[in-house]
Amino acid sequence: MPGSRGCRRPPDGQPTFAALVRRTASLHAARVAVEDGPSIIIDADADQLEQVLINLLKNGVEAAAGRGGVRIRWRTMDALLVIEIEDDGPGLSRTDNLWVPFFTTKPGGTGIGLVLSREIVENHGGSLVLENRIGERGCVARIMLPTGGKAQTA
Repeated sequence: MPGSRGCRRPPDGQPTFAALVRRTASLHAARVAVEDGPSIIIDADADQLEQVLINLLKNGVEAAAGRGGVRIRWRTMDALLVIEIEDDGPGLSRTDNLWVPFFTTKPGGTGIGLVLSREIVENHGGSLVLENRIGERGCVARIMLPTGGKAQTA
C-alpha cells in the first residue's frame, strides 16, 4: 500500500533499519563506518532499499580507495528518514551526466547504478541527491524517505 509507507519503532524480533545498514556495510568489511541512528523499521521494500545502499556504498568505497573512508548515518527529521553516505574521495568533477542512463566514467562500469537507485528511492516517495562536501574533500549521497508522519524512535 503505497500511501501507508513509513517508519515506526520495531516490534520484538522485527529487523531494524540499522540491521539492514550493518548487513549492507559488511559487504565492504572495514572500509565503511556505520554511525548508528534511531532504531526504526521502514515500511518499504527492504530488498530494493538494500540495493540502493549497495550501489551507493560501492560508489563511495571506490571513490575513497586509498584516500580515506566511507561513513553511513541516518536520522529522522520531521516526517522524513534522512540517510547520508559520505566518502573521502575526490568528489564529483562533473554532475551534468550524473543521472544519464548508461553514462559512466568507471572502467567496466554500466552506468545504471545511480539511475536505478534514484528510481527506487523515488518509487518509495523519496529523493536522492549527490553533492560535493562543503569545505572537505569527497561526496555525500543523501536519501530522504517519507516516514508517514512523525517517526517514533526507541
